[in-house]
Amino acid sequence: MENSRCENCIIRQFNSLRAMSREELKKVSDSKTTKKLKKGDPLFEEGEKLNGVFCVRNGVSKLSKLSANGKDQIVKLATKGEVIGQRSVIAEESANLSAIAVSDMEVCFIPKESINTTLQSNPNFTLEVLRHMAHDLKEADDVIVNMSQKTVKQRVAEAFIYLKNNFGLDEDGFLALTLSREDISNVVGTATESAIRIISEFKKKGLIHTSGKKIGIKNEKKLQELVNGF
Repeated sequence: MENSRCENCIIRQFNSLRAMSREELKKVSDSKTTKKLKKGDPLFEEGEKLNGVFCVRNGVSKLSKLSANGKDQIVKLATKGEVIGQRSVIAEESANLSAIAVSDMEVCFIPKESINTTLQSNPNFTLEVLRHMAHDLKEADDVIVNMSQKTVKQRVAEAFIYLKNNFGLDEDGFLALTLSREDISNVVGTATESAIRIISEFKKKGLIHTSGKKIGIKNEKKLQELVNGF
């Protein structure tokens, strides 16, 4: 399949691989393997030694950390074009997070040798990797501030708007990425029961509507006002 070659892949435009030369991309392409994952399958677990990075071709993965009380905190949702595991490979540390598919996924696994060789020989690639890591750090800072300054209700409302803006809607107008109630609670950092209670309160107030696990936004303006503290 020609379009699964890195040098012909549109997806690399979204990540640090765009800074590689055609020659370097060919080498990466010859060494990579493509993997399909079903919803719920792990890409890797926290504490695992990673021998390479994963480039997401399709689907969404949740990156989470297990807290002392045994509850997952979802730190990020990684989607099409993102490279997962860069930090662990470059720092030569075991994975700080777990990565689990929240929808069916297709990923390319790139062995760390390809990454490390290019890091040493291509300053543009090194700079791109640094930029992406800096962006991840900025996002992590925002998550910390949100956790400490916003109420659980505000964080749930914000999560719905985030899901709409980043993953869009399905043909019936529901959020295209369906997260379980537990995943929603793990994104906002609260107990699952609290998330369920807030969802039903939002429903009663006409802010959202639901169908099984699916959630649709009914009144985005009101949700946004809630996030802004009005």
